Amino acid sequence: MKLNINKPLVVFDLETTGLDLVNDRIIQISYIKIFPDGKEKRDNIFVNPQKPIPSEVELLTGITNADVASKPTFKEIAQKLKEEFDDSDFAGFNSNHFDIPMLAEEFLRAGIDFDFTSRRLIDAQTIFHRMERRNLSAAYKFYCGRSMDEDFTAHRADEDTEATYRVLMGQLDMYNPETQEDKEKLLPNDMDTLAEFSKTNDNVDFAGRIIWKDMIDKEGKPVLEKNGKPKRQEVFNFGKHKGKPVVEVLKDDPGYYGWILAGDFTYNTKQVLTRIRLKELAKKAAKSQ
Repeated sequence: MKLNINKPLVVFDLETTGLDLVNDRIIQISYIKIFPDGKEKRDNIFVNPQKPIPSEVELLTGITNADVASKPTFKEIAQKLKEEFDDSDFAGFNSNHFDIPMLAEEFLRAGIDFDFTSRRLIDAQTIFHRMERRNLSAAYKFYCGRSMDEDFTAHRADEDTEATYRVLMGQLDMYNPETQEDKEKLLPNDMDTLAEFSKTNDNVDFAGRIIWKDMIDKEGKPVLEKNGKPKRQEVFNFGKHKGKPVVEVLKDDPGYYGWILAGDFTYNTKQVLTRIRLKELAKKAAKSQ
């Protein structure tokens, strides 16, 4: 089955020094860029993390400190990646929970504001877990009919990227509304639908420090948009202001903004909070005119 896309889709995977969005770094990024006409472009880039690769990561990936010592840093390739990815949506395996947040952090550390909020983010793991609930190896066996050991030799980003692409294509084949008999397992070949299906939380920032929450009025009734859907607002999901609307906290406790910006929070969290603050300041300025 050919992907039904109207803009490029970047299927990608990262290998990193660890799982900490603040302190860990990318050591390998591999991607397949699929164009609407069916053309595919592949690239596999090793990155110098500017910090030692832990021994357990070396053992898992086979990527050593010597392998990346002479490679470019992420900052040195960031602009080229931005230009490559600027016109694209994204897909990966567990990407909405880790790879996208990590990539966003690396871009921000490099001084590049790459706006993932305007992209459709498709997570083959979420689709798989909601449909079958297993891991990449099991997904590959289930959707591709072969063991990953038969087709791949190591846990590396380039091989996991290739496997993820094949799994996604297998998912679209299996859950094709034209051939799938189980009405509870229909999944259209449509990027908007796949991106919506891949969402598993109400996070505003990737770390979940700020989340979306339905608004209620003074009588406890839901506030509705013109289309009848619940109106939502950003609220803090941690600390002394947990559950409070962000705009109210910024107004009543302005020092909280500075505390977060100076604290050990992800760049993405700080970026999201700053966008909310600037939006409110713009509204206030417009009203005063």
